[in-house]
Amino acid sequence: MWMIPLVFIVLLISGTAFAYLMGAVSVLSFLAVGKAQFLSILPQRIFAQLDVFAFMAMPLFILTAEIMGRAGVTRSLIDFSLSVVGRFKGGLGHVNILTSVFFAGISGSAIADSAALSRTFVPEMRARGYDGYYAGAITAASSMIGPIIPPSIIMIIYGGLTGVSVAALFAAGIIPGVLLAVALMVLNGVIAVVKDHPGGASDDLPRFWPSLVKAAPALCLPVVILGSLVFGLATPTEGSALAVLFALLAGQFYTGLSWKMLFDAFEATARLTGTIFIILAAISVLGYLAGQMGWSQALADWVGSIGLTGTRYLFFLVGIFLIAGMFMDTPVALTLLIPLFVPQAIEQGINPVHLGIVLCFNLCVGLITPPLGKCLVVVSALTSLNYWRLAYAALPFIAVQALLLLALAYWPGISLILPQLLGFAVN
Repeated sequence: MWMIPLVFIVLLISGTAFAYLMGAVSVLSFLAVGKAQFLSILPQRIFAQLDVFAFMAMPLFILTAEIMGRAGVTRSLIDFSLSVVGRFKGGLGHVNILTSVFFAGISGSAIADSAALSRTFVPEMRARGYDGYYAGAITAASSMIGPIIPPSIIMIIYGGLTGVSVAALFAAGIIPGVLLAVALMVLNGVIAVVKDHPGGASDDLPRFWPSLVKAAPALCLPVVILGSLVFGLATPTEGSALAVLFALLAGQFYTGLSWKMLFDAFEATARLTGTIFIILAAISVLGYLAGQMGWSQALADWVGSIGLTGTRYLFFLVGIFLIAGMFMDTPVALTLLIPLFVPQAIEQGINPVHLGIVLCFNLCVGLITPPLGKCLVVVSALTSLNYWRLAYAALPFIAVQALLLLALAYWPGISLILPQLLGFAVN
């Protein structure tokens, strides 16, 4: 059995893709514990893991983001954000955050957000007198809004794994996402005053109404998605198909569609979807072994023996998922940890919708937390900023996000009030 961790470390250091790494380690684990006879059932188990109706929405939302991203929507969102908040001190920092809010309704991914906006905002902020590392830090921090405000890929994964309503999760993510944006704007405003950042009414800003008209198709997309789900007009899968149709119309509005653009969008969607699904398949093998070995029950007994119940168990999960988010891709962490930890949380009476928002938010904080915050890595790579200096500049934003995370965990009403008002069964 001692060989299994050694194989895992060797494969990890060698750069083996995580899905292949987990698949190999899982199969070897079956052999090591004398459960080889169950390997013949693995294809059925893998198919059962992936045969979830909610997962069908994932590739369509990814395709929506790919089409909109190639349609040149970023510039229109930036101009509209400038027209709204560019007049304030540190205005370009506010614009960075507000653009991430709007972009969240399109991409649903923190990595996509940080990649799309860092190439635009960091050079622009540096040119206007901001410190480059501050510009990179606020770009990485605001990109975390992407997976919280719907549509969200990680919420679809959580809903598919737990059976929780994706529409309820989408509704529950709105207020935490808006609170995150407000908290970041307040912090940016304070820092702007302390460090005398540029910005203000004297700046040359886009006119509000023309920029609103240009940004309207992109701004309407999340409204279309949420409206169809909240009012029961469509399931999440049907809503994602509607989003693709709307993205095609918006793409024609912005730059005009081309066959090459569509081919590139489909190719990128297939690549990303395949990556997510092969990770889900590989980890489902380990999950099956965990069930055979009774790991979940052993964990439940251990949790009970040390008195981790209710809110204390939830804060214990916050610590586990925060560490996982620093080192793992978000889909990997979700599929690996949810089967182990979430059933005990639900048995203890923690609301599954509230739990989903806390854990998704939790993993996203890890994306900008050193030593391996993925959004920091992306911004550093695309802007040639030193990673550790960028991580240091991000510490105030990490602190604000951590405080908001603790508030979300302690007060379930922050996440649940909107789903309750919209009629979702979340009690």
